[in-house]
Amino acid sequence: MIDLDRVTSLGEALDTALRHWTDETCLIEADRDRENLRLTYGEFSIGGRRLDAFLRGRGFEASDRAAIVMTNQSKWHLSAFAVFRAGGVLVPLDFKLEGSEHLRLLAHCAAKVLLVEHHLWQAMSRADGFDDFSAELVLVTETPADRELPAAGGATVMRWEDAAGSDDATAVVPRSRDDVACIVYSSGTGGRPKGCLLTHGNYLEQFRSLSELHPLRPGFRYLSILPTNHAIDFMVGFIGPYLCGATVVHLRTLRPEFVRDAFPRYRITHMALVPMVLKNLATGLRSRFAELTGARRAILHTLITLNRKLSRGRPNPRIARKLLPAVHAAFGGRLEALFVGGAYTDPDTLRFFHDLGIPVANGYGLTEAGTALTLDRLAPPRPDTVGPPLPGVELRIDGANEEGVGEIVARGPTLMRGYLDDPELTAETIVDGWLHTGDLGRFDDGALRILGRRKNMIVTEGGKNVYPEDVEGAFADLPNVTEFCVFAAHTLWPERAGRDERLLLVIRTSPEGPSTDWSSYPDLREEIVGRNRRLLDFKRVKGLIVWDRDFPRTASMKIKREELAAAIARKFGDRVMVPAGGDETIEVERGVIDLS
Repeated sequence: MIDLDRVTSLGEALDTALRHWTDETCLIEADRDRENLRLTYGEFSIGGRRLDAFLRGRGFEASDRAAIVMTNQSKWHLSAFAVFRAGGVLVPLDFKLEGSEHLRLLAHCAAKVLLVEHHLWQAMSRADGFDDFSAELVLVTETPADRELPAAGGATVMRWEDAAGSDDATAVVPRSRDDVACIVYSSGTGGRPKGCLLTHGNYLEQFRSLSELHPLRPGFRYLSILPTNHAIDFMVGFIGPYLCGATVVHLRTLRPEFVRDAFPRYRITHMALVPMVLKNLATGLRSRFAELTGARRAILHTLITLNRKLSRGRPNPRIARKLLPAVHAAFGGRLEALFVGGAYTDPDTLRFFHDLGIPVANGYGLTEAGTALTLDRLAPPRPDTVGPPLPGVELRIDGANEEGVGEIVARGPTLMRGYLDDPELTAETIVDGWLHTGDLGRFDDGALRILGRRKNMIVTEGGKNVYPEDVEGAFADLPNVTEFCVFAAHTLWPERAGRDERLLLVIRTSPEGPSTDWSSYPDLREEIVGRNRRLLDFKRVKGLIVWDRDFPRTASMKIKREELAAAIARKFGDRVMVPAGGDETIEVERGVIDLS
């Protein structure tokens, strides 16, 4: 690992690391079961320096802004390194956004350069607002040889692969730790753009705190499946491994079978993932366990129990590899740690992996704080929490009630400078040096427990506080249900705030699950009603909505709750008259099945 006290910018840190570990494997890019590319640190350095020289030759200067819109691939990393080396400000945009939204954010950040994948550039060229495109240079990756590139006003548009200058040893453009390194947009689509200004110091200090807990080294291999534009993978799948001499394995798919196959193929040691992917891995393992004969299944359960006792409840891969060799062989036999965050993680899923001797560290953070604020130390695991604060991070609970629940506020060296061109929103979010997260939580023996978003909380007639996200844990792993979430009714229909404080369960079913004809599926209804009864009265859901399409999700697979709520509100909720038998009719709420 490089000496952080001797560098002042990401460009300098990366350049130093790439020169130090010249012959180590830096990056492997795989697409499903095919390997596309393998680069050493030295080869990566040459590619980045050539692009850096090209950008400088085209007038790209310190503090100029360059946006990247690409899927998970090697050219993302090379482009980012070149921008940092040239002293520029990187703007990583979510490739899953619509073309019109990309154009809106490009205009908001005043990007001078755009580095973009071919199909995404095509989408932008057809979107509303393209006539106002203002970037000066566009470099397009993976353009088919027989395709012409769409022109854009006065911009120079060319193939990324043709943008190569000299690889002479030009110096890194110096930047200070207080200079902005990235503008990261913390909200997906629509509304007020929230471009977080994150400095070189923010990222270097985040790396310092994470590497204290989980240091990487040459020979370690990190599996990258999250988009690099996401805060988690930007730090632990790009900056972190490279500054330690480790190898990044880029996997350009989220399909569970290819994620599973990548572990043994590349002998993965570390990986960050979102709860949905972790659950898919658990589901695959449970299915394999269920296929075992009765005797072999009994032996497996005995070995899992023995592993739990020998490791004293703390996942220990070295012990577990001897007791459960087949399980660990499926993960490549070298797995050291998995990191999960970005959304609520079911504690039972975490316990499942811990019992197998696979460390899964649950964490919490937000874009405005760089990457992470907390991380479970696994000593012992606290799966019902997101762990204690990271080194250097201060957390407190503001406005705590009698149960110790209040808003989580944070202070430390990783907090953003503010929002781009929005001093008013910055002043609302950072008060006296403390970042107000909008999340509700409490501390349990030093570990943070997340309960939900402040704006989603409801107060019952009896004065009880209820957090929809906290209730969701009761409905994990429903049969034939692929996605679910809980909303307060006033979140769906704000005009009812103060007079409609019900909790509503929204489910998306598998093809063999129920359609909107709910009465045909009594088993699932009985399961939901049974789980609901086990909740305290004031936490029970009062209605059910069966949604007929995939939930909208961010690049890290977190549910876009506001977007889903708006879609549900447009389709359901109004009151209609329906036949009640004979000549009588009754008034019901369209699309909401009563569970009260």
